[in-house]
Amino acid sequence: MTGRVFAVASGKGGVGKTTTAVNLAAAMAEADRSVVLVDYDLGMANVGAVLDIEPGAATLHDVLAGEADALDAVVEAPGEFDVMVGGTNIEDFGRADPSGLREVAADLREEYDVTIVDTGGGLSHDTTVPLGLADDVLLVSTPQGAALENTAKSLELADRVGGDVTGLVLTRVGGGDADVEAAVEAVDAPLLGTIPEDGAVPDSEAAGEPLLVYAPENPAAQSYRELGYELLGESPPVSFRDGDEDGEVSPGAAFAEVADDVPEEESLLSRLTGGRLG
Repeated sequence: MTGRVFAVASGKGGVGKTTTAVNLAAAMAEADRSVVLVDYDLGMANVGAVLDIEPGAATLHDVLAGEADALDAVVEAPGEFDVMVGGTNIEDFGRADPSGLREVAADLREEYDVTIVDTGGGLSHDTTVPLGLADDVLLVSTPQGAALENTAKSLELADRVGGDVTGLVLTRVGGGDADVEAAVEAVDAPLLGTIPEDGAVPDSEAAGEPLLVYAPENPAAQSYRELGYELLGESPPVSFRDGDEDGEVSPGAAFAEVADDVPEEESLLSRLTGGRLG
């Protein structure tokens, strides 16, 4: 049985595409899958910087130039998944043949349960290759109008090259449902999940770790975890209810237990303060 390939795409940069690819890789690895993340942004490869890892014996650009085998460019990342790191020099971009990704993906299907391709932002000839070969194309956007407009163009491009668009991942979502509904209407693709605005996201990237490793119980981490498991057809663990190995209950778990026990007629604030407030 060969592995499954996901392409994570967006119509423009700065919408959380790479963050989504990294954390989906971490979530699927947590679900006991062998996972490799391919940094296929040939002009602006940045997964290595986000995860603070260095290339191995070769880079993806070396592989696409026919100078190395696919597995020569694989290194281990925090989160128990592997990464094919891209080159960062302008010369690397010039010698890489985008069409070589098809052979790379075929090789990786034989070695891994899941291959996640972090595509380049925007619309270009390079981005059409992963859109056409992936089993699942995941579109990433923020709720802003310009981002959604470009994401709709990515959907159209994927359709033209025979790509199978699974749906939309909406990042940096606030508290309003109206933005989510408008986004789904603008892109005309199924909504796979929403990722809330979370200050731990830039902190995790500064630390060189996926959010699921850096702050596994944060709201955005939980959202990425749920999305990753659901894409695999599994139910995610409710990790914030779990105690640690010594039997201690985390603050999140304790809060959840209290919330579950609150009678409908009594406010949570009143319950937590013994009736002194709320």
